[in-house]
Amino acid sequence: MTADTLSRVFSALADPTRRSIVARLADGDATVNQLAEPYRMTLQAVYKHLRVLEDAELVSRPRGPQPRPVHLETKVFDVMDAWIERYRRRAEQRYRRLDAVLAAMNETNDKDGAHQDRDHGDNHRG
Repeated sequence: MTADTLSRVFSALADPTRRSIVARLADGDATVNQLAEPYRMTLQAVYKHLRVLEDAELVSRPRGPQPRPVHLETKVFDVMDAWIERYRRRAEQRYRRLDAVLAAMNETNDKDGAHQDRDHGDNHRG
């Protein structure tokens, strides 16, 4: 999958109606009429949404007579997941390094605080 395809996928999924269609198709194939039922829009508008999803390789419709089922293509989600996971790992590595730095700082502060308490206590013994 090229960067352009990935851009088309994220762009297609930016629309809440298209995300809803994808969510519906995750439950199984459906015809355009079935996909249109929950929306107050024309079939023409639903077809436009489907074309965007098809261009992004998120859905497919077999050639042939109507009604044709719309099918969710899962390969694209594997590619998206791999792309997202790469950045998730990088972020987690940064957070682990930050946690280590903060832990070291706390350790240093705890030691300094113990030294100050001990020194402070000696001054009051008289």
